[in-house]
Amino acid sequence: MLSRKDFRGQERPTWCRGCGNFGILSAITMALAEHDIAPHQLLMVTGIGCGSKLPHYMKVSAFNGLHGRPLPVATGARLANHGLRVMVVHGDGDGYGEGLSHFLNAARRNLQIVDIVQDNRIYGLTKGQYSPTSEQGKRTPTSPHGAIETPVNPLALAITAGATFVARGYSYELQQLAWMIGEALEWPGYALIDVLQPCVTWNKSYAYDFYTPRVYKLEDEDGYNPADREAAWEKSWEWGDRIPLGILYRGDPQPTYEDQTEVLTRGPLVGQPLRRLEASEIDALRLAIS
Repeated sequence: MLSRKDFRGQERPTWCRGCGNFGILSAITMALAEHDIAPHQLLMVTGIGCGSKLPHYMKVSAFNGLHGRPLPVATGARLANHGLRVMVVHGDGDGYGEGLSHFLNAARRNLQIVDIVQDNRIYGLTKGQYSPTSEQGKRTPTSPHGAIETPVNPLALAITAGATFVARGYSYELQQLAWMIGEALEWPGYALIDVLQPCVTWNKSYAYDFYTPRVYKLEDEDGYNPADREAAWEKSWEWGDRIPLGILYRGDPQPTYEDQTEVLTRGPLVGQPLRRLEASEIDALRLAIS
């Protein structure tokens, strides 16, 4: 059996003391160990941001890409070797700002990718600009009169786009978060986990003293059924005095994109002998990574 020590890297995290990313790092390593997924069996793809440095502090195969572009890289990796587990780890600015269209397309295409978004409702690495999930009226160095836009609701967007596994975690609820990541790793399709990640330096309005009294676990709620898509969509809008944590939606598994791609029926591309692809196969692969 694996342990968390098997994933421990040589570098020490440079995050601010109290950053929610410490909890996310711990939850990921707990889930990988509990599900016996060795470092060489997983590819972690990240973008740009404080949280995207997470694989620097692990022993794991990783690709650190451009801001907002980890999902296309993860898509290409999954199509090249769909025998490999693929996980994307990035922030709300990366995932829901620059990468919003990739997020929606990943959900509707249903590749088997675990998408973990460290949602601190701010751009932390670049010193506190408002992000797509910041509240309307948020005052920052780049919005001294308050943000004009209404915030993105990633859970509702994912459900609407066709995702069949949509969850919200909280970096302080370590055991629950590790459990959800483990469930996502075993899910046959795209799985989103939006993680409430307090930024204690640049977004003190949404630190632990805001979240901890408000969050509650859906698995403790009598009668809540995560298979009910309409109920999950309504629950995704609950915010304020009560904030739900857990798997909001887990629908019936649907065929994945890679299951329906003709060229992959022969097995992972990396294991196939070199040959000239048919025009239809090239078109299918181009469409997937566009």
